[in-house]
Amino acid sequence: MTSSNGPSAEATASGRPDFVGRDDLPDRIWTVPNALSVLRLLGVPLFLWLLLGPEADGWAVIVLMISGITDWADGKLARWLDQSSRLGALLDPAADRLYIVCTLVALALRDIAPVWLVALLVGRELVLGVMLLVLRHHGYPPLQVHYLGKAATFLLLYAFPGLLLADGSGWLATAIEPFAWAFTIWGTALYLLAGILYVVQVLGIVRAERAASTVGPVR
Repeated sequence: MTSSNGPSAEATASGRPDFVGRDDLPDRIWTVPNALSVLRLLGVPLFLWLLLGPEADGWAVIVLMISGITDWADGKLARWLDQSSRLGALLDPAADRLYIVCTLVALALRDIAPVWLVALLVGRELVLGVMLLVLRHHGYPPLQVHYLGKAATFLLLYAFPGLLLADGSGWLATAIEPFAWAFTIWGTALYLLAGILYVVQVLGIVRAERAASTVGPVR
């Protein structure tokens, strides 16, 4: 949500790589983007109940579509209204990942999503969880969400409703199936690529940290 104009003097002197982390953002709670992120989080149990309880796929699709719209809107509004915040930087990716993991599990239980897709995307989340622990160990906050990750999330949040509709019968299911799988494959590819870039960033930070500690402070 924010950007840096270059390395700060403090970061350069210390040898630590400079980036804008969550702790650099304003400590605000009552903002429009945060309200949208909370709304998305509240939609997760509703979506799961609709999909696994009464199997009301139509309503479940509507919940997912609303989630995708609010995912796009909260980032735009944060920039337009200058309402970026620490809480928003935490809630936004948390809601994205929770929706994707919960949706995958639900679709797998309904035999709509294949096991390989679930394994790839859930495995990606586990790897990123390890990277967050590495960052925490070295005293860094989570990195900013990459634009590829946001694009992949947007694709997947529209691919999943397509998979639900394609699981039905009739002309709509037949027509939407190739588009649903195209969104799923492209979204998965971008999601994995964003995860790889995140790992590369974390490893780069760790290498820079080790190099700085080996060289020692510049006198």
